[in-house]
Amino acid sequence: MDLDLDERTLAFRDEARAWLASNVPVEPLKSFDTAEGFAQHREWEAKLADARWSVVSWPREFGGRGASLLEWVLFEEEYYAAGAPLRVNQNGIFMLAPTLFSHGTEEQQRRVLPKMARSEQVWAQAWSEPEAGSDIAALRSTATRCDGGWRVSGQKTWSSRATYADRAFGLFRSDPDSVRHKGLTYLMVDLRSDGVTVRPIPQLDGEPGFAEIFFDDVFVPDEDVIGGPGEGWRVAMTTANNERGLSLRSPGRFLAAADRLVSLWRDTGRPAHTADRVADAWIGARAYQLYTLGTVTRLSDGAELGPESSVNKLFWSHLDVALHETALDILGPEAELRGRWSDGWLFSLAGPIYGGTDQIQRSIVAERLLGLPKGTR
Repeated sequence: MDLDLDERTLAFRDEARAWLASNVPVEPLKSFDTAEGFAQHREWEAKLADARWSVVSWPREFGGRGASLLEWVLFEEEYYAAGAPLRVNQNGIFMLAPTLFSHGTEEQQRRVLPKMARSEQVWAQAWSEPEAGSDIAALRSTATRCDGGWRVSGQKTWSSRATYADRAFGLFRSDPDSVRHKGLTYLMVDLRSDGVTVRPIPQLDGEPGFAEIFFDDVFVPDEDVIGGPGEGWRVAMTTANNERGLSLRSPGRFLAAADRLVSLWRDTGRPAHTADRVADAWIGARAYQLYTLGTVTRLSDGAELGPESSVNKLFWSHLDVALHETALDILGPEAELRGRWSDGWLFSLAGPIYGGTDQIQRSIVAERLLGLPKGTR
């Protein structure tokens, strides 16, 4: 990739930087894991959408700017550098939307994407189950054919954003005689439907960042099947690859955190015992940035995200932990008080778990990229 940006790309970056400088809230929004904060983030997303900054890489007809992948990466860098609010609808924008672009019908795209761009509909994940965490293929929730659609029953857990979300997406077993990856169907479900019960799961800070979702004979119309009946696993791989790869964790997140870490180190007297770790974190963030630009080049040339996204996921999840643990060591005992770094550290600890645990990612790398025998770690 040519890292010298052309005039058009530079103009796009400068426009984004100027808009963010003028519009990012001076006072941080409350946590979107609270009812008040969730409402505040919806308002912020609508403001982004009004200026077409919510989903810059989407076609204009869906609320975007038709920006290139490179421009999207640059926007993300500017977004995090400006200290802008976290995206309350990241499950929808960064995971479901790429799936709809790849497998959804035109009708589904027209119906779902504009509301998603404005966060008029916020999406939750409905993946994990009590006995099917990283091993999603072991799921037991069912979808039974009925007139005009499906009757869904079962339980999902650790569903991100589900406490206050409007809709959810996930896999359900539609063929009762099937096993593992076969006989699954990918559905979008209205969380306000009859038969849906959402039970919040408090985190360590008491806020319900996750929830259990119970489905009791919930009707889902045919129009909310993505791909087709029985094609769920193939469709879900698009979602998983985007979660682990390019979309969900853009370099901007880690570049901004690494720069804050360097500033913290300088402001606290440059403690020698953490110098190497600060440097490693800064280098890691830049390495991830360059790797992502390489991915952008491959995708622009017609490639697709594949199992190599598992390498990406392993890298960024451990980089996130290292960044925050180094900051806590620099701060010393006061770091245990709630604040930006301690909150970030608590969340970073989940990185090696969500989106597929480290063990799952290493198995994918071993089997699908290195060609090693099944079960090799």
